[in-house]
Amino acid sequence: MTADDSFSRLDDDDYPAYTMGRAAEMLGTTQGFLRAVGEARLITPLRSAGGHRRYSRYQLRIAARARELVDQGTPIEAACRIVILEDQLEEAQRINAAYRRAAETTEQPAAAT
Repeated sequence: MTADDSFSRLDDDDYPAYTMGRAAEMLGTTQGFLRAVGEARLITPLRSAGGHRRYSRYQLRIAARARELVDQGTPIEAACRIVILEDQLEEAQRINAAYRRAAETTEQPAAAT
């Protein structure tokens, strides 16, 4: 692997580039919060060869949304469930939009008489 290959991974939202300490610092939260969202199965960090948790930017965005809800007084388990449902809804809307676009492109205009 070259240095260029390593740096290009940093642009990948799914690349586990952040340690637990750095992730907690970036989110302005504690490592315990990250453990809690992991236990609630909101995010599952990858593990380094030494067993340390590593987080991706995508995972940090999800954890940040859960933190917003918790900061508003939502219990952490409920916040994690809300974030999961929001993610599922967004995916369903994306799929529906793709189906609508496909249907629009396959519709034939009616022949003029």
